[in-house]
Amino acid sequence: MAATGSEKQGAKAFYVTTPIYYVNDAPHLGHAYTTVAGDVLTRWHRQRGEKVWYLTGTDEHGQKIMRTAEANDVTPQAWCDKLVEEAWKPLWEHLNIANDDFIRTTQKRHTDRVQEFVQDLYDKDEIYKGGYEGPYCVGCEEYKLPGDLVEAEDGTKLCAVHKKPVEILKEENYFFKLSEYGPKLLEFYEANPGFIQPESARNEVVNFVKQGLEDLSISRSTFDWGVPVPWDEKHVIYVWIDALLNYATAVGYNENPAKFDETFPANVHLIGKDILRFHAVIWPAMLMAQGLPVPGRVAANGWLMVGGEKMSKSNLTGIKPQDLTSHFGVDAYRWYFLRAIAFGQDGSFSWEDFSARYTSELANDYGNLASRVAAMVGKYFGGALPASAADGEAEKAVHEGLAKAVAVADAKIGEELDFQGGILAIFEFVKQVNGYITEQEPWKVAKDESEEGRARLATILYTAAESLRAVAVLLNPIMPETSQALWDSLGAEASLGALASQPVQSSATWGQLPAGATVTKGAVLFPRLEEKKA
Repeated sequence: MAATGSEKQGAKAFYVTTPIYYVNDAPHLGHAYTTVAGDVLTRWHRQRGEKVWYLTGTDEHGQKIMRTAEANDVTPQAWCDKLVEEAWKPLWEHLNIANDDFIRTTQKRHTDRVQEFVQDLYDKDEIYKGGYEGPYCVGCEEYKLPGDLVEAEDGTKLCAVHKKPVEILKEENYFFKLSEYGPKLLEFYEANPGFIQPESARNEVVNFVKQGLEDLSISRSTFDWGVPVPWDEKHVIYVWIDALLNYATAVGYNENPAKFDETFPANVHLIGKDILRFHAVIWPAMLMAQGLPVPGRVAANGWLMVGGEKMSKSNLTGIKPQDLTSHFGVDAYRWYFLRAIAFGQDGSFSWEDFSARYTSELANDYGNLASRVAAMVGKYFGGALPASAADGEAEKAVHEGLAKAVAVADAKIGEELDFQGGILAIFEFVKQVNGYITEQEPWKVAKDESEEGRARLATILYTAAESLRAVAVLLNPIMPETSQALWDSLGAEASLGALASQPVQSSATWGQLPAGATVTKGAVLFPRLEEKKA
């Protein structure tokens, strides 16, 4: 997306990141859930006229990638290249993800900066050489503490996340003095209570740090697929140190100071709750050690559950997003998960729930409203939007309903990351407009051909059309394709796609649709599912 004049040059960008995803396989619904959430958040802020930067990418080093590549009889780099170009990037394009950058941890712009970062820490005596022996989960790329393990029926110790046996590793490593940062982290959490969201995640991290931190192994010497430690190339940098630094290297760390100053740190890191400690403990400690600013917020979304289990590749519940978009459409897909699941909590997915919500809210409430209004303007006014001429209490209630919807949605989505709450506020307004039309009965008013009758009919239909204009703006970050289609059908003058041409907050200003605009009844926004199957 191009910048607009409303974006202040040199101003700090609203910087949002997803995790960089591990490319041991193709993406599933869980990956797409976080990425769509970030896209909606950044589109919302862009539509406020703010300067925005949205980063996603892939994590390509580590033992798990190496083993996956070996199992497929290719080099790790060839495996990563194939997955990124044939699976990850195409899916984000398919889902209308408007990311500004896509970082890969095998890129030189990243690996060089990672070496510089750890070299600086080593020179500052923040890193030392030692040895370590303990249980290691290849899936998590993490040494596990006793509390992180569960026991199988036969007594085997399993990773609590992947439910797979851990490996006991003993090797020489370099360590970051993480233990020294416990008091600083606790002080930071206390001063910045909104740094970790939701509250349950914050409590988990605070309790974890209060128990005392151990120094962190930052290198591995038993395999070579990784960024070499600059002062000792027998070691490669531990994958999480490498991975976390993408948030800095992608925006110019040690390479483009102007870009870095205008972007870093992230305003919001969107992550899955299974990688919470890396982002809320290790990452801020690394930044403190380097004298860099700490991110504004780490927001952990819950797990998508299928049949009571976390959706993942390893337990075969990794449904492909395309399985759903081919049936429901891309916009409905983007809407559903943020509507159905409270961000930050676990949520269950079912085909039946998606179908029911699609039919009730998208097809019946929203799509049918758009079709009815366009059809009536066409039938009674030849497709030319009439001017409102007889506003009364009923119209005042609609105006107030819109103002409330805009205020609530802007606060919920733009500030609180409560996507569900924001979407509900918008659809409450859609229901209000449907109720308004039902109560005003324009089809009956149309039978009164007096001047007063025509004025009343014009007012009802203008009120409904102007309400839809505002809904198109509010839903544009969530469902951009159908919002544009609705916008075009209303004959609105400004381009909905132009950044800040219709900022969210100003959508509550009544009367922006010009009288005389050509209203057309286009294709149904959300076809009945049985029609989609035909």
